[in-house]
Amino acid sequence: MFHDRRVTASVAKALALSAALLLSMSGASSAQESADPIKLTLHDWTGQLITTQIMGEVLKKAGYSVEYVQADYLAQFAGLETGDLHVAMEMWETTGRDAMDASTATGKTEVFGPTGMQAKEEWWFPEYMKEKCPGLPNWEALKDEKCAEAFSTAETAPKGRYLGGPVTWGGFDDERVEALGLPFEVVHAGTDAALFAELESAYQRQAPILLWIYAPHWAPAKYKGEWVAFPEYTKECYSDPKWGSNPDAAYDCGKPHGEIWKVGWAGVKDKWPGAYKAIKAFSLNNDEMGQMITKVDLDGKKVDEVVTEWIGQNEPRWSEWIKK
Repeated sequence: MFHDRRVTASVAKALALSAALLLSMSGASSAQESADPIKLTLHDWTGQLITTQIMGEVLKKAGYSVEYVQADYLAQFAGLETGDLHVAMEMWETTGRDAMDASTATGKTEVFGPTGMQAKEEWWFPEYMKEKCPGLPNWEALKDEKCAEAFSTAETAPKGRYLGGPVTWGGFDDERVEALGLPFEVVHAGTDAALFAELESAYQRQAPILLWIYAPHWAPAKYKGEWVAFPEYTKECYSDPKWGSNPDAAYDCGKPHGEIWKVGWAGVKDKWPGAYKAIKAFSLNNDEMGQMITKVDLDGKKVDEVVTEWIGQNEPRWSEWIKK
């Protein structure tokens, strides 16, 4: 009996060790993905808040911990390179390409692919301003002093006034004015909301306004107007002063246009491989983004409401993004 007890104890010990080993292996498998929060950056325009929160909420559905962190559009790359920030859902070809290229060249960040949305950002004027500046949309019409004065305000007269986006957006508007010799003063809106509130006010009064408009957005659909036709952008325009009409200055052309990119810390793919695949799979188009921005900016819905609605209506789509 004593011998039998020893054998039984030995078998029990072996079984316990086997169970522990299996548990350990199972734990190793589940530990492939970190439980640390994935930090997604938030910026200061409605579309980006929507894009980011859709991605964040989908990642939560897949079991990830997510944090939203307010960050400067261009300065965020310092945090992405160190891994203190992880994912930026919108880097626009129009304004973010230089910062993105400089960062990815370090090897510490990478582009996670296109969002599916196509970006355009440029100077825009209401259709009614063509009567006062008939050469539009050709940019050279803006060089005419009478045309510039038609766009002036009490603060800028006789110079025209161009309302740019918040300074953090970049865009080289001040440099463009100087390089092209335009008799205009650049005034930067404090926020995205202030930019479009001023457009709404001017449009209702048929008052002069020339400002930064971007797409995807509701404004180009709601208001009749056109983008100024500047010389077509090339990389040389921004990097080589000899290119273009002014041999002594860069930025003598329009803004680039193209993809809106997802970008982030290069460590995401190793720390959260499933989330990495989901972020790469994320895709929206201009039309659906424009509709969601309209719901927030014009219909008064909260970003959270619009995101929840999209999640509810598109489960077959986003569930594919997080499929293991």
